[in-house]
Amino acid sequence: MTSKNKYGLLTCITMIVGVVIGSGIFFKSDDILVATNGNIFLGALAFCIAAISIIFGSLTVAELAARTDKPGGPISYAEDAYNGGIACALGWFQVFLYYPTLIAVVCYVVGIYTCILFGLSATLELQILIGLIATLIIFLINILSAKLAGLCQNVATFIKLIPLLLIGMAGFIFGDPSSAIEITTPEFQSATWLSALIPIVFAFDGWIVSTAISHEVKNAKRNIPIALIFSPLLVLIMYLLYFIGISIYLGPETIIATKDAHVELVATQLFGPWSAKALIIFVIISVAGTANGLTMGLSRLPYSLAIRNMFPNAKKVSSISKRLDIPLYSYLIALGITLFWLAMHYITTKFNILGGSDVSEISTTLNYVLFILLYVHVLRLGIKGEIKSFWKGKVNPIFAILGSLIILYVGMQNPLFIFYISFCSIILIIAYRFWKKSVA
Repeated sequence: MTSKNKYGLLTCITMIVGVVIGSGIFFKSDDILVATNGNIFLGALAFCIAAISIIFGSLTVAELAARTDKPGGPISYAEDAYNGGIACALGWFQVFLYYPTLIAVVCYVVGIYTCILFGLSATLELQILIGLIATLIIFLINILSAKLAGLCQNVATFIKLIPLLLIGMAGFIFGDPSSAIEITTPEFQSATWLSALIPIVFAFDGWIVSTAISHEVKNAKRNIPIALIFSPLLVLIMYLLYFIGISIYLGPETIIATKDAHVELVATQLFGPWSAKALIIFVIISVAGTANGLTMGLSRLPYSLAIRNMFPNAKKVSSISKRLDIPLYSYLIALGITLFWLAMHYITTKFNILGGSDVSEISTTLNYVLFILLYVHVLRLGIKGEIKSFWKGKVNPIFAILGSLIILYVGMQNPLFIFYISFCSIILIIAYRFWKKSVA
């Protein structure tokens, strides 16, 4: 691309933080406390365990990001570590499954909260329609101005942190902090509290997205690793602040009893009756920011594959629009795939095909399993001595692998897990065969 330095360190950080922090954290406290039998300490501990996947995964990938600023992020890392076939398979997986399914579901969530905000009849068709409009607007912003998309990401991230900070800090000021460290032996010894990982673990998803714009980041070999190290820690701190704060303010019993309504309850008690609407606005901005960050990542990936001749009609897909200074066909392909998955999400939800799951669950678990390939490569570099730090070359990748295995375990609890893995495997096989044919 002709303009390499469109983004700075701040945008890299807000991409990660803005994508990872969506709407889930606002409405998961009750599920977590149910799993821990109302124990706040165990809930906080579950957050820390779930964070292994993002913190050590980010620390490990940071070692690869510091070695290259080529387009594609994980695609370039896999290509350097293994071969074009694995890189192509990983790239196709992210282009056709991982990113577009997430964007489709997140934009659908925008539709859900928009209906709540305006008191509209919350039919699935209306929610999908609003989600479609949100998708088109977000892609249009990204197509018309990469810098504007980055600015929107920065603003959305800062806005979404406001309610988390306010509610979390208010909880510590007006609540009973001592209740957060209470723990009883039976609760800890029982393994049932580990089920709290299920509503938590996917709340850390999406951290890899910033690497997709590495070729457009100023001093990428420095800034991408910094973002990958700093952002996950910030996310964990914000999650713990909010969860502990709201739990010690309202009390676990109230949160469990009121379920998702506890968010409106705490906002009303702290800031008055008008704040419930304001909080929904914050949530919509938060979710839209997640969709924008994912879109920034997805839009570049067909281009990143095409410049390696790993995508159909590579010459056209890798061409840069002189007027817009972006690979326009890459953006349009990303939009088309996302719209396809939005339609599939409507069909599967309408007819309950996935038994209550959404289309994004098809790929989320396997995405972390595929990252194990990158973690193993960093571990090999550590064993060979190419990464001299014992912590960076051995400890970080081992814990990153452990984090991915935790997510695999959580994903396996879904009764449709075998179907998801089989479907994803088909895409990986097709991608690998395409690469073999292209280099033949």
